[in-house]
Amino acid sequence: MRGDPELTVLRLGHRPGRDERMSTHVGLTARALGADRVVFAGKAEGPKETVTDITDRFGGPFEVEVSESYRPLMEEFDGRVVHLTMYGLPVQEVEEEIRSAHRSGPLLVVVGAEKVPFDVYEAADHNVAVTNQPHSEVASLAVFLDRLHEGRELDREWVDADRHVVPKERGKRVEGTDER
Repeated sequence: MRGDPELTVLRLGHRPGRDERMSTHVGLTARALGADRVVFAGKAEGPKETVTDITDRFGGPFEVEVSESYRPLMEEFDGRVVHLTMYGLPVQEVEEEIRSAHRSGPLLVVVGAEKVPFDVYEAADHNVAVTNQPHSEVASLAVFLDRLHEGRELDREWVDADRHVVPKERGKRVEGTDER
């Protein structure tokens, strides 16, 4: 988010055909809830295309990248690495420490797909759980980003949008930005 150090979400692994929708939702959640970019590790051209299209239509800034491997980004990242896993420490116990670290430097949030290699657990500065129960990585990312930003991401202003959603109690309405 503007004014904060960079926040990157890394989607570990992507099984084409199986993870298309979930990877896309990781990217959309990252964008909507305050990350600056998402990196998909694996052959994830479909999710990249979808998230880029949404960014072009509904505004940014937000970057989308695909990388063959997660290792270079994790090894070269100049900041704190947070791995979201049900085996980690409860988010409510570590959120303030992570929030404080992010105030002074970049943050990489790692979200798994298939079985996460053990080196990710060891490379992470924080292994964080949003409950220690099995559930969706998209839900974990959403809860984590909301706690990190303390709700500020919900009032984010979008730049260069072609359209925007008009909030309504009932129904739905999307307008072009020239209709404002």
